[in-house]
Amino acid sequence: QLQLVESGGGLVQPGGSLRLSCAASGFTLDYFAVGWFRQAPGKEREGVSCISVSGGSKNYADSVKGRFAISRDNAKKMVYLQMNSLKPEDTAVYYCNVRIFTRDFWGQGTLVTVSS
Repeated sequence: QLQLVESGGGLVQPGGSLRLSCAASGFTLDYFAVGWFRQAPGKEREGVSCISVSGGSKNYADSVKGRFAISRDNAKKMVYLQMNSLKPEDTAVYYCNVRIFTRDFWGQGTLVTVSS
């Protein structure tokens, strides 16, 4: 069974940092582009960032540019999202995503709460 597992969420004060991790079971991440999405309470899921297979191409939503950094370690088969200068509006459940052919795979999500 193909699964994604996110970790690293938590409660952080505004201005703080967190690093989210995404791992896969049942398949290996290093063959696929990976995206990070988030869903805030009462809002639709939105794309945050994505990274190509090699890691050479990265994209960010305007709302997180300059604050978040996506990376991957194909040797460890992991993808990360470093989140700095966090704001209350970053509060959401964060999901990693892989698309294999036409099917999307999602993890269970990890909750990030930015609050003082």
